[in-house]
Amino acid sequence: MPTISRRQLLQALALGATGFSSVVADAAPMPTSSGAVPLSPLRPHRLQAGDTIGLVSPSMARYERTPFALATENLQALGFKVKEGKFLRARNGYFAGTDAQRAEDLNAMFADPEVAGIMSMSGGAGATRILDLLDYELIRRQPKCLVGYSDITALLNAIQVRTGLVTFHGPMAASEWNEFTVGSFRQVLMDGEPVSFVNPSGRDGMLTQVADRIQTIRGGRAHGRLLGGNLSVLNTLLGTPYLPGFRGAILLIEDVDEYIYRIDRMLAHLRLAGAFGQLAGVVIGQFTDCKPGEGYGRLALEEVFDDYFKPLNIPVFSGSLFGHLKRKFTLPIGLEAEMDADRGTLKLLQPAVV
Repeated sequence: MPTISRRQLLQALALGATGFSSVVADAAPMPTSSGAVPLSPLRPHRLQAGDTIGLVSPSMARYERTPFALATENLQALGFKVKEGKFLRARNGYFAGTDAQRAEDLNAMFADPEVAGIMSMSGGAGATRILDLLDYELIRRQPKCLVGYSDITALLNAIQVRTGLVTFHGPMAASEWNEFTVGSFRQVLMDGEPVSFVNPSGRDGMLTQVADRIQTIRGGRAHGRLLGGNLSVLNTLLGTPYLPGFRGAILLIEDVDEYIYRIDRMLAHLRLAGAFGQLAGVVIGQFTDCKPGEGYGRLALEEVFDDYFKPLNIPVFSGSLFGHLKRKFTLPIGLEAEMDADRGTLKLLQPAVV
């Protein structure tokens, strides 16, 4: 199968590719530009060895068998049992089944008393198409750990907004589960620790630290609820009933394979929607393979961040280890945290699970 970039995929979907199921309009009232009024955080039960993890594909289909095997083996190595969603391996164009099938799998995992937590196979595109098909009342009654990143940002924030459930911006089941990623996942979801997220330090034989560097854009400390994730997916929630409330929050953003001028445009959209003026702070993760587009003057990504975030008079730092990278934190969406932009740290103010 030929390789298709995330950017090309989103362009194709925006043109309305044929053969995809239609989406029913959500009946919930539209939010103001400030987003939804936050509900009290609903923390899920912590995961334990021997628990069953429900494996779902809310976004794109996987076409090879190996990722499914790796996902199962990864979760088993963590001590979990694995239960596949009915439509985990389904296909409908780019998607892992129809919208109704993908939503049914997610609803079924929340309803299943055997399942203690839910993880996504992968991201890509398509999670926003099922937001109005989820049973939020069911999810509120049966709160469970939901973990993923990238396109799963739509689910993490929408579910948090509509139910209060703390969700988790962390690895996919088929991600690379290295020591760093496993350690963060265990601390947050299994040990239930009020974790401090700190990039590793070390020069690795160099004169100064090169990898995993933090850049302070504006110094200072702040505390607030964590929200966000993938920038382009978060932007799709603007003007919908699934937009998180920005007032007093700490915004997390990351992205992959986006031209810098597109990132500039997305940040402008958030600013014009009134989001930035309400924030307590901003933590910027990894913007992987984000480069200037052809035919456009070159503007460094850090200059774009300076333009939008320096005037806000709130703490902002970049370089935190979340996003499209091998080693990543597991960050709880909807939970209170304290950030220190001078040190480049995030600290949870309470455990993310009970």
